[in-house]
Amino acid sequence: MEGVPGPEPRYTPGVKVAVIGAGTAGCAAALFLARDGHQVTLFEKVAEPTAIGAGIVLQPSGMSALASLDLLAPIVARGAVLHELLAVNERMKPVVNLRYEHLARDLYGLGLHRGVLFQTLFDAVKREVYDVRCGVAVEELRGRVLAEHELVVVADGARSHLRDQSEIPRRVTKYPWGALWFVGLDHQRRFVDRLYQVVRGTHRLLGILPTGLGPSGDVPLVSLFWSIEVATQQKWRHQGLAQWKEEILGYVPESAPILDQIQHVDQVLFSEYHDVVMRSWHRDNVVFLGDAAHATSPQLGQGCNLALVDAEVLARSLREAGSVSAGLIRYAAARKAHLAYYQLATRWLTPLFQSNLGWLGPIRDLLMPIGCRIPWVRKQMALGMCGTSRGPFLRAMPLAARPLALCSPVPPR
Repeated sequence: MEGVPGPEPRYTPGVKVAVIGAGTAGCAAALFLARDGHQVTLFEKVAEPTAIGAGIVLQPSGMSALASLDLLAPIVARGAVLHELLAVNERMKPVVNLRYEHLARDLYGLGLHRGVLFQTLFDAVKREVYDVRCGVAVEELRGRVLAEHELVVVADGARSHLRDQSEIPRRVTKYPWGALWFVGLDHQRRFVDRLYQVVRGTHRLLGILPTGLGPSGDVPLVSLFWSIEVATQQKWRHQGLAQWKEEILGYVPESAPILDQIQHVDQVLFSEYHDVVMRSWHRDNVVFLGDAAHATSPQLGQGCNLALVDAEVLARSLREAGSVSAGLIRYAAARKAHLAYYQLATRWLTPLFQSNLGWLGPIRDLLMPIGCRIPWVRKQMALGMCGTSRGPFLRAMPLAARPLALCSPVPPR
C-alpha cells in the first residue's frame, strides 16, 4: 500500500571486505565476517606472521567473543586460570585485591601467551577466510588495492599508518613510561592463580603473570614485567642485570629461578605504549578496530579483549543493519560507552602506577584498599577488571556467550 513503510531492510551477505592486519582485531573480524557470508580478504604485511610479546590477560569479555567463535576451549586448555588480581606496596600491604568471584562464581581470567591467541585465531583464518594475503603491505587507504572492496577494516595496530592517512581528527600520544618484560619457564609452578604486582610509589611496578603453556611445550610459563621510563631504557641496559635482579628479589624472593634464566640484557625486551583517540572510528566505508582505533596503556590489561569485542560487535552491527553505512553507524553507537570508559579509566589510572608524580602513591595506597572493601566500589572495580564495564552508572556489557564455566579446568568449590 502506497505510503506504508515496508519492513526494515536486513543486511545482505556477500559484501566484499578488506581486513588490514592479522593481529587480534584483524583475525577476529575476518572470522566473524566470513562466517556471516562476506567475501573477506585479509592483508598482512609480514610474510610469515607470528605473535611477539609477553603474556596477556584474557578477560571474560574477550573469552565471550572467542566462545562465539567456538575457539575458547583450545585457548583455555593452554592458559593459566586466574582468580584474582593482587597488588601490594613495598611494605607488602595490599593496594588492590580483586577476585572474579566478587561478580560470579563461574568467572575467571586467563593468563595467556600472546602466541596461543594469535595461532588459534590465525589457524582458523587460514581455514575459513576467502583470501589471506601475507607479505602484502597496504600502503594507501584510498589506493587501488582497496578500491574494489565495499568495506575496509583497518586493524594494523597502535602505530597505524593508514589511520594517519584518514581525514578523521585524531590524537596519538606516546606514554613516557613503558615496560621491560621477560617470559621464563616456571618448572616449580611457583606462580599460579593470580596476577601479582608490587608497587613502590609511582615509579616502581613489578608484575608477575602466570602465562600458561605457550604455543608449544608442557612447561608452564611466567611473564615478568618491570615499569620503566622510556627515556631511561638504554641507561638501564648499560647498567647490567645485577642491581635490577637484586631489587626484584627484595620484592619477590621466589622469583629467583625466573631471574636465573636471564643472562643478558638483550633477553629482556621493551614495550612502549600509545594513547590513541579518534573523533570517529569510521568514515565512508572504512572502519578502524582495536589498537588502531583506541590504543591505551596496558594498565587495565584490556587491549586484546577490547579488540575481540570490537570484531564481534562489528559483525553483529552489519548483520542487523540494512547497509554498510548503517552498520558502521550502529557499530559506533554500540561501542561508544564501553570504549569511552576504558580509555578514560586507563588514562586516569596510569599515572597512579607509572609516573613521576610521587605524591599520588600515598593517596593510591590509602584510598584503593578502602575501595576494595566497599561492596559497590569493589563491584565496579571488578567489572572494570572483567572488561564488561560501561561506567559506574551504566549497565555492564552483557556477555554474548556464557559457556565459561564449562571451559574452566577449575573444579567447583
